[in-house]
Amino acid sequence: MCLAVPSKIIGINDLMATVDVFGARRDISLMLLPEEVQIGDFVIVHAGFAIQKIDPEAGNEALRLIKELVESEEFQKEYME
Repeated sequence: MCLAVPSKIIGINDLMATVDVFGARRDISLMLLPEEVQIGDFVIVHAGFAIQKIDPEAGNEALRLIKELVESEEFQKEYME
């Protein structure tokens, strides 16, 4: 199963970008995106490729919900103990 986590672009160099998710950074390819992106945009990444640009509000909301889930008591008991 794949969970699509929004990634914020923090750097761009030609067809490569650096993205950040909760402080974790990685380099990804922009080759598959049909549209241009800029620093600050959110993208969905699969297998090292940005596959879709998403609305910043949707990206921030998804990250907020993921953080809320990970910090929940149920998640902590199930996956962190």
